[in-house]
Amino acid sequence: MAEHKASYPHWGMHLLGFSVLVIILCSPVSAAEGNETEDTFAKCIDGLIIPVWSPQDNLTIGDRVARAIVYFVGMVWLFIGVSIIADRFMGSIEMITSQEKEVTVKKPNGETQIIVVQVWNETVANLTLMALGSSAPEILLSVVEIFARNFEAGDLGPGTIVGSAAFNLFVIIGICVYVIPDGEARYIKHLRVFFVTAFFSVFAYVWLYLILAEISYGIVEFWEAFLTFLFFPLTVGLAYIADRRLLFYKYMTKEYRLGKRGVIIETEGADVEMGKKDEGGPMNDENVDESVREFEEHRKEYMAVIREMRQKHPNIGMDNLESMAREEIINRGPKSRAFYRIQATRKLTGGGNIMKKAREEIKPEKEIAELNKKDEDTIRIFFDPGHYTVMENVGIFEVTVVREGGDLNTTVLVDYKTEDGTANADGDYVGAEGTLVFLPGETQKNFKLEVIDDDVFEEDEHFYVRLSNMRLGTQDGTAVTNAVNGDAGQPKEPIKMELAAPYVATIMILDDDHGGIFNVSEKDVEIAETIGTYELKIVRWSGARGRVTVPYKTEDGTAKSGKDYEAAEGELVYENNETEKTISIQIIEEDSYEKDVLFYLDIGEPVASGGFEFASKDSALTEEEKIALLGKPKLGNATRTQIRIKENKEYRNMVDKLVKKANASMLVGSSSWKEQFTEAITVQAEGDDEEEEDGGEEKLPSCMDYVMHFITVFWKVLFAFVPPTDRQGGWSCFVISIAAIGFLTALIGDVAIHFGCTISLKDSVTAISIVALGTSVPDTFASKVAAQQDPYADASVGNVTGSNAVNVFLGIGIAWTMAAIYHNVKGNEFKVLPGNLAFSVTLFCVEALVAIALMMVRRHPSIGGELGGPRKSKIATSCFLIFLWIFYVLISTLEAYKIIPSLAD
Repeated sequence: MAEHKASYPHWGMHLLGFSVLVIILCSPVSAAEGNETEDTFAKCIDGLIIPVWSPQDNLTIGDRVARAIVYFVGMVWLFIGVSIIADRFMGSIEMITSQEKEVTVKKPNGETQIIVVQVWNETVANLTLMALGSSAPEILLSVVEIFARNFEAGDLGPGTIVGSAAFNLFVIIGICVYVIPDGEARYIKHLRVFFVTAFFSVFAYVWLYLILAEISYGIVEFWEAFLTFLFFPLTVGLAYIADRRLLFYKYMTKEYRLGKRGVIIETEGADVEMGKKDEGGPMNDENVDESVREFEEHRKEYMAVIREMRQKHPNIGMDNLESMAREEIINRGPKSRAFYRIQATRKLTGGGNIMKKAREEIKPEKEIAELNKKDEDTIRIFFDPGHYTVMENVGIFEVTVVREGGDLNTTVLVDYKTEDGTANADGDYVGAEGTLVFLPGETQKNFKLEVIDDDVFEEDEHFYVRLSNMRLGTQDGTAVTNAVNGDAGQPKEPIKMELAAPYVATIMILDDDHGGIFNVSEKDVEIAETIGTYELKIVRWSGARGRVTVPYKTEDGTAKSGKDYEAAEGELVYENNETEKTISIQIIEEDSYEKDVLFYLDIGEPVASGGFEFASKDSALTEEEKIALLGKPKLGNATRTQIRIKENKEYRNMVDKLVKKANASMLVGSSSWKEQFTEAITVQAEGDDEEEEDGGEEKLPSCMDYVMHFITVFWKVLFAFVPPTDRQGGWSCFVISIAAIGFLTALIGDVAIHFGCTISLKDSVTAISIVALGTSVPDTFASKVAAQQDPYADASVGNVTGSNAVNVFLGIGIAWTMAAIYHNVKGNEFKVLPGNLAFSVTLFCVEALVAIALMMVRRHPSIGGELGGPRKSKIATSCFLIFLWIFYVLISTLEAYKIIPSLAD
């Protein structure tokens, strides 16, 4: 994939250079010589904010070229400023559209559950706030131009909107088609929504032509302008209906509930009244609400990611597992337009890769281990293990005491002493006490205990051994009386010591004069469905004599074998003096989020199968046989275990948090001014996502990163004063950012007009080329990344058509509605001559239909989707789309200078 990783500045320079070349070739400056007269160059006028550069008379070609260079560089610098404030603006939009709400759903048993789903529908968010965010410069430029020209029509705003639409549809999609690796393809997932936005992206410009050249030639009436604006909510509404599959009244009354398989669905009121049975149908069933369906799908994806992370890192802690899963989900999952736009801008301006923010939250396992590590300066002594189980006939056995931590060159003493439990000293065991001496370098000591054997049947008993009186000692093993300021060779600083748990050991004595009583270790067990294999212990107590066989078998309850667990049946064979066996039960993990089912395991009557023989009840019993019969193995009171399978609470909480937090708003947003200013003055490498994800070393900033940071640091620091995105739910950042974008677009409008006037370039040509390109470059990089990273083409192709429609309905609709109202109040007509705009719109509409048809043709199985596909087909598609844009700019420019006839001729 190396051939697809061109750096962002190079893409922009190539596109910008080509546009400037076309403009220069078509500009009258290229044909002028020496000092020019007023016939060639018109006098420039003051802009809305920036005054004209004086003097205007008797300028040489050199003067005009120098001024044009200054204006051009200033315009590029302002474009960078707009991109950076758009970074903040899109962050606020991401915060706003990531808001959530609680929805109550019904379970099959009638209980209710509250889940959290997104407030904003993805389609509505993309066509409203997201479209406004990515298209704000074009929209505001059109609005600002109306004010700047005293509510008279201009060419810059509308021309920029049409030129930006052409660039988006032809160049951006052309690049997105090419950057997909050879043989891979991306197709549009929400095709219904794409059809709606594609229709309106063409209809918007057809409508522009109609109101300019057909309905009322050269005059825009109020109803025409206002209807243009109303097409915006109509587009959003129809896209929403297409996205949600809504069909009139049938879907007006809904009730949330849970299907049998845990799928959250929305049921129409009519279905409930008719008593339709919920079969828990497939996820693509029409009754499944889209927003809740997405919640369920995301949750299943998150569970799959967690399982994958756990398999890769089996020993990782839950906190670190959650962080790793969140990063993986953000890496894999589809992102919003805001995410890709901000990522592109930050890479372009030396701000680094925003995915690093997610990685920085993950603490390395080594760091976590250090945090959990105990104080190594403290000497600790404890039993290891802390529990011993011995047979009554064991005789003498050893108990182990361990020392760890602190200075191993010191001598430490500790006392031990046995204590009665149910077992009594001198009757069941031999009491013991003494002192253990840990000489320098010794980390383990053993001492011996003795159990007394008898022939009396009795239940299992236990006693204890306790450690006490831990103290320092000398090299010869005697105690130190002054541990702080002792004799020569003793430390002058206090030494930390403690008896660590377990400092009391339990000794369990099992009677060996009885065949044993057999019980399940637990009567009621609750396990998580993620446990995999559950080990159930069957214990033998009050004796361990002889070889005994115990049958066992699982039994279904609400949990069904083969679906929730694997059935288990067989026999456990206890050898002489063996006291414990385990039964392995395989638990089947499902994708269901909730689970609460149970099954049972029963053990049968134990049978002596060798070793000691037991007498029969039916025969004449001798005294010895009566004693033997008393020792026959038997079942205890606990012969059945009820095993309840539930979701892992910690696991479920992790999934809930991921569902809530695993979105791009945590990466593109900011929580404090300190964070914003730190990012503003910090240079970061653009980085390679794939290398870093594979564990490669983090890249250092390159020379280009420092150059771009130097160029953009003014804007970064200035816009760091904008409120953080988490204040007031992102709305304060939204309002201030859009005001800043409006101010900068006013400056861009003035500079663009002065630039065009200086070299006698028409505003319409400046708009469709330089200004349109400058406002669309960040979207180009964002769509390129989206095409490569998203599994579908919606974020790159689908959003282009939606943005093109919104540009007209908002940019033209708002600006011309205000102008029409103003002129109606004055008793005048709002005049907008078709001119070059009508020609550009007509040419764009024809080419747009060709491009959209080409995209649909590419869905043929031989290619596989709108983006990518076989190398030859994707290169041919990209070249053809780029050609459409070149042809559009060239023909529109020639028409503007009357080199070819216009529609008005």
